[in-house]
Amino acid sequence: MWHANWRDALPTRLVEHTWDIVIIGGGITGAGILLEAARRGLKVLLVEQRDFAWGTSSRSSKLVHGGLRYLKEGKLLLTRDSVNERQNLLDEADGLVDAQSFAFADYQGRKPGRRMFSAGLALYDLMAGQRSRRYHAADDFLMLAPHIRRDNLNGGMCYSDAKTDDARLVLRILQEASDAGGIAVNYLAAKQLVRVDGRINGVKLVDAANGLSHDVRARLVINATGAWADKLREKTAAQQKLRPLRGSHLVLPAWRLPVAQAVSLMHPLDGRPVFAFPWEGVTLVGTTDVDHHADLHAEASITPEEVAYLMMAIEFQFPELGIRPGDVIATFAGVRPVIDTGKADPSKEGRDHAVWLEDGLLTVTGGKLTTFRLIALDALKHAAPLLPDWHPDLRPQPIFTRAVPLPLGFGVGTHQRRRLRGRYGKHACALIENAQQGELEIIPGTETLWAELRWAARSEAVLRLEDLLLRRTRLGLQLRDGGLALMPRIRSICQHELGWDDARWDAEQEAYSALWRRHYGIPPEHQIPDWRKLSAPPKATRL
Repeated sequence: MWHANWRDALPTRLVEHTWDIVIIGGGITGAGILLEAARRGLKVLLVEQRDFAWGTSSRSSKLVHGGLRYLKEGKLLLTRDSVNERQNLLDEADGLVDAQSFAFADYQGRKPGRRMFSAGLALYDLMAGQRSRRYHAADDFLMLAPHIRRDNLNGGMCYSDAKTDDARLVLRILQEASDAGGIAVNYLAAKQLVRVDGRINGVKLVDAANGLSHDVRARLVINATGAWADKLREKTAAQQKLRPLRGSHLVLPAWRLPVAQAVSLMHPLDGRPVFAFPWEGVTLVGTTDVDHHADLHAEASITPEEVAYLMMAIEFQFPELGIRPGDVIATFAGVRPVIDTGKADPSKEGRDHAVWLEDGLLTVTGGKLTTFRLIALDALKHAAPLLPDWHPDLRPQPIFTRAVPLPLGFGVGTHQRRRLRGRYGKHACALIENAQQGELEIIPGTETLWAELRWAARSEAVLRLEDLLLRRTRLGLQLRDGGLALMPRIRSICQHELGWDDARWDAEQEAYSALWRRHYGIPPEHQIPDWRKLSAPPKATRL
């Protein structure tokens, strides 16, 4: 997909012709638009100023879900679209998008209560054309979720949703887009919108790898920068429309918070939904929902108050485990692109997407990970009148081409074969065949093979060590201290593939370590409020 020395040919490829569409933003929305446009015959370029999926699309809650809570808000169409797209992804991306059973405990005197929750799940199942829900009496429910609070437990409901590795989902979509003729470039920033007669018809790009500038012409420029969309819209003097909201998460070892089912609960402080679920060999706990007033150009980080909020949820639901902040091996925080309607409570803001055309700049933002294909098709529906000689069929097509079956042998088990096929598609065979001795073993504490590091370093446009450990693989989230204890072996596998000399590797490792401590570690314990005494959720007031 990105062969050795692929960037050397970039200057010629970027300026050799006028692009039909230039997409700014390398997250799930931009990747989806690139795929759908390239498949319909357009010359399309995607540029991302940082790494692919650097923003929200590697920091989501990893859930591919229909938005059960949106039913309560009357968002029936959003929920219907989401459950349909969830099923499409389960069908087409087996091994990358996986079904996940959820368990919700029913406690005496606590909302929503069995009757209301069952009614919501019945409608949820009806929209999905399935029946996944089932109520269990207390003793049976404790067999499914053995470590939960037992006091006043009436029983519990189980239902089905789905989960994914969000960054790998973006990479798989970019792979499909590349096969269709689309071009995606990371670390290529849109520094200026180019205008002719007042209308935007191009972009000045700057390559972070070498500092070179490129003036690129396009019939249409699409702003798919998510929570950062207003920053680009400012160049058209447009009024800000977004309300960036931060969602933060804790990562714990699976042995410390063992959950076979995902456990869902309503937070005891504010009734917001919180989840603890198994993911890639660890347990994720999330999420918060607070206004994000920090600089969007900096990495988002969890605050001590958010840690306390999530620790309160853990202690409420799993009191017998005695979990402490020291048990947390990593944290991550993402910023959601939410349309601002002025509601006092951030959680009351809608999750619908929006499309705006301003001076020739088409902005697409908001929405959910699950519905990225529908968002992309809606963007192209708005783009079509601006490309008058293009008459596309915008009916949904399969997202992924069917992956080639992996050859037998190699010592790779059934689960890993399915996992690799889902994440790497047609490249899964090459990944296995290029593995060296011992590299088809699983890295302890994760579900990742050592061979995935070699493949990413060789073929997946890695420019920084953080790209390799936080997005191509997720070792920076799955291992304590971001995996620094394994760095000698990681270096032995990847340094030659990346073409880095010793000085470059040492500098990258130092930068990665500092980044991880600052944005993916847990705040010092003395800064974290006593979660047993919390009387309000993390501050979510407007500036």
